[in-house]
Amino acid sequence: MKGWLPLTLGLLAVVGGALWTVQGLGYVEGSVMTDRRFWAALGPLVVLVGLVVLWFGLRARRRR
Repeated sequence: MKGWLPLTLGLLAVVGGALWTVQGLGYVEGSVMTDRRFWAALGPLVVLVGLVVLWFGLRARRRR
C-alpha cells in the first residue's frame, strides 16, 4: 500500500474513531451510538489503528 491510500485510510480512521468516541461519551447527540460505552471504548482503538496506518504511509512516502 504505497502512495495516498494508507494516508487516506489512516486519516479516515482517526476522524471516525474520534467521532465514535465523542458520540459514545454523549457529547454528540442524535445517534444510536450516543451515550454508549461500547463506542466510547472502540473509538480510541480505531484512532490508534489509524495513527499506525498513517505512520506506515508517511514512512513509505519518505522512502521514495
